[in-house]
Amino acid sequence: MPAGMILRSRKRASSISAPRRALAIERFEQATDKVVHAPNLLLEEFVEYGMWFQRQVMPDLDPRRVECLDLGAAGFHLRLSGGEEVEARRVIVAAGLSPFAARPLPYAALPASLVSHAVDHVDLSRFAGQHVIVVGAGQSALESAVLLSEAGAQVEVLARTPAVIWLNEAPAGGASPGARTPRRLVPVPPPPTGVGGRLTGWIAAAPDVFRLSPERLHPWISYRCIRPAASSWVRDRVGGITISCRRFAIEAEQTNGRARLGLDDGSERLAEHVLLGTGFAIDVRRYPFLSDRLAGALAVADGYPVLGSGLESSVPGLHFVGAPAAHTFGPIMRFVVGSCYSAPALTRRVLGRPQPPLRLSF
Repeated sequence: MPAGMILRSRKRASSISAPRRALAIERFEQATDKVVHAPNLLLEEFVEYGMWFQRQVMPDLDPRRVECLDLGAAGFHLRLSGGEEVEARRVIVAAGLSPFAARPLPYAALPASLVSHAVDHVDLSRFAGQHVIVVGAGQSALESAVLLSEAGAQVEVLARTPAVIWLNEAPAGGASPGARTPRRLVPVPPPPTGVGGRLTGWIAAAPDVFRLSPERLHPWISYRCIRPAASSWVRDRVGGITISCRRFAIEAEQTNGRARLGLDDGSERLAEHVLLGTGFAIDVRRYPFLSDRLAGALAVADGYPVLGSGLESSVPGLHFVGAPAAHTFGPIMRFVVGSCYSAPALTRRVLGRPQPPLRLSF
């Protein structure tokens, strides 16, 4: 995430799981005599909280990288940076999303100097004074567009969607151009996870319910929880940014040191850089540390590992947490609050204890 971003999740849903919420953000504030922003944390505040959490539970964290994870005689064989090799009976993969940044095909024709993904940047101020096209209609794309504009870039957003979806009601002065706000018809309180609507959000907040629900409903539930949308503080800062909805590139090429995009309506755009806020296309077999043999042994569905109890994959002893678990346990796995389900479930599996029939992820 680039510097200056704000967490979309509310403070209550941004605490990492620990028994009895012993290491919740409130405990971090008490221990460090700090007060984080509410209702949403700044990026740097969440990073500081995460580092504090790590020091409490794993002060002797090994910073070396796993260069290769393969099947071994005792379960798994790992080669670490520096050349050391170790054996393990069980491995939990919590390796994030960065290898899965989605880069739509038309942009493959552009060199890296002209196109990048939002995940590639920690500071967008380098684009000050440039004309930048941002692709996407979700939080990452639109907040990146705001940060670019505030850094002095000229910004246009290209979005396939017919309108931007804002997560809160529009202010009294009206919504931004191209914006619409979801209707709220069902008088049911939303779940404290802050993920999804009043129906889909509660299903997502109960991963066991999601897992046992009819598979035909899973895409609908997931889409309603993670569809492209942006927060109210982004809407309040988009003034001066051109948002072009129902527009997408069908071709891209380098022209005189710039990116030329040919759009679906026959128009063209020239820009000094294209920033892709196009999300992620998960395929765990693309984790660079997985051996070909281990990747080939995994049962996957659309790139996601097929998981069982305790988030265990088809390879006994190999677990996946975070977004890769979303196919089996639902979209809540993509969020920090998902750890409130995955951590206890995985621990019970490791200890050989039975799982409760229902556990909520908050």
